[in-house]
Amino acid sequence: MALAARPTGPPGRGPEFGAHLPLIDMSGAGAVDLAGLQEFARAAASLGYRYLSANDHMMFSRPWLDGPTALAAVLDASEDLTLATSVSLPAVRGPVPLAKTLAAIDRLSGGRLLVGLGPGSSERDYAAVGLPAERRWERFEESVGALRALLAPDAEPFAGEFYSTAGVRLEPPPLSPGGPQLWIGSWGSRPGLRRLARVADGWMASGYNTTPQRFAASRHYLDRQLANDGRPGIPNALVTLWLYVADDPKDADRVLADVLGPMIRRPIEELRAMWLPVGTPEVCAARLSAFAAAGVERMFVWPLADDVHQLERFAVEVAPRVAAAS
Repeated sequence: MALAARPTGPPGRGPEFGAHLPLIDMSGAGAVDLAGLQEFARAAASLGYRYLSANDHMMFSRPWLDGPTALAAVLDASEDLTLATSVSLPAVRGPVPLAKTLAAIDRLSGGRLLVGLGPGSSERDYAAVGLPAERRWERFEESVGALRALLAPDAEPFAGEFYSTAGVRLEPPPLSPGGPQLWIGSWGSRPGLRRLARVADGWMASGYNTTPQRFAASRHYLDRQLANDGRPGIPNALVTLWLYVADDPKDADRVLADVLGPMIRRPIEELRAMWLPVGTPEVCAARLSAFAAAGVERMFVWPLADDVHQLERFAVEVAPRVAAAS
């Protein structure tokens, strides 16, 4: 399937960068609104980011604005950025409703959509829509097949245990010829990587659930699986990279303890050990440079506070360091 997106930059220029839309009310003050989303999208476009993405949850520890709706709301403000779901939940939303939404975003954006998909890690999401979580992996893999059949106008219908697209035609179809690419989110387990090798156009890894060493090992394993299946290598991205460029380590610790820790329910010691761009510009650049050396091609950052200001600091103080080290 063809994707109307910008190509990877020339070798030696470092990874491309994307930004997650600020869908979570980090402050607890109800600050997520249309004006803020549009300001964030315009800033990302003007600062040289290449992607604008939205994550997906039905239920979460904090209020979470609907991701596909947020992407649709910033179509104009995002200018020519590639829009990405990082990731959407086809088994939770249902492949037909999700395909309808994705086709509309792709068409209205001029073919700028990159579809990231995952089974979801929250049993609460499945319970909220009345589905058992026990067989979510089987449901997920079938839902990817159903989405492919729906988003590619000339594809054969899909038929499985859970889903069938027989007699279902998506109208209007996506604008991207053959439909947008379907990337799969995986934390890097071997079963997940084997699934990627079977069904994915690209890999979205989790920025707060891996390290450069684990990413490199997973990438090598994935490449072997692809070769065994007679497939070429596939592109990758590291998503949900929680971001806070700090003036000193104490400021970074404050954000980890007060914002990120309560949100993802992990202790401060574990948060400090993560390879996240949270810290001084030098620390952030060193961590992301290690990921680039491990083979990460795209990195999507998500500010933990001061959204637009953090985008600016990252673009000016961190990204050039990463490029210089690549």
